[in-house]
Amino acid sequence: METFNAAAFAKHGLPIEFPQDNHSSSRHGVIRGLHYQFDPPQGKLVRCVRGRVYDVAVDIRRGSPTLGKWIARELSEENQLMLWVPAGFAHGFAALTDNAEVAYKCTALWNANGEGTIVWNDPAIGIPWPIETPLVSPKDAAGAPLGEGVTFAP
Repeated sequence: METFNAAAFAKHGLPIEFPQDNHSSSRHGVIRGLHYQFDPPQGKLVRCVRGRVYDVAVDIRRGSPTLGKWIARELSEENQLMLWVPAGFAHGFAALTDNAEVAYKCTALWNANGEGTIVWNDPAIGIPWPIETPLVSPKDAAGAPLGEGVTFAP
């Protein structure tokens, strides 16, 4: 499986430099996110390398005609799909299987002082997470609603 091709990305005007790769492991029922990085802005190319996840990207760009709109895809080791999450979008996922592993390439290095979290179940966004009893970290549970100043400047 080819997991990244700089020429194909460049052809579509997408970034071709990824200074950081991350790998996350979760058990069934865990919801992570919605995370974003504003300093420096960070895009992510996300894929599931083990198990299945419900992967979500939410537009949080101030003034965007699609502000608060989201897209979700099931990513799995079987379907080998990837989701491009541009800078200015929040990202999260729900683990649909035990031992779900997500790998993602990032367009900027992580900065703890430049990141934020939108609460995963913000009713203004309305994501229908496919988990009945989610397991959410204290940090993610304490995320801010989108309407409370959580937006990127364009």
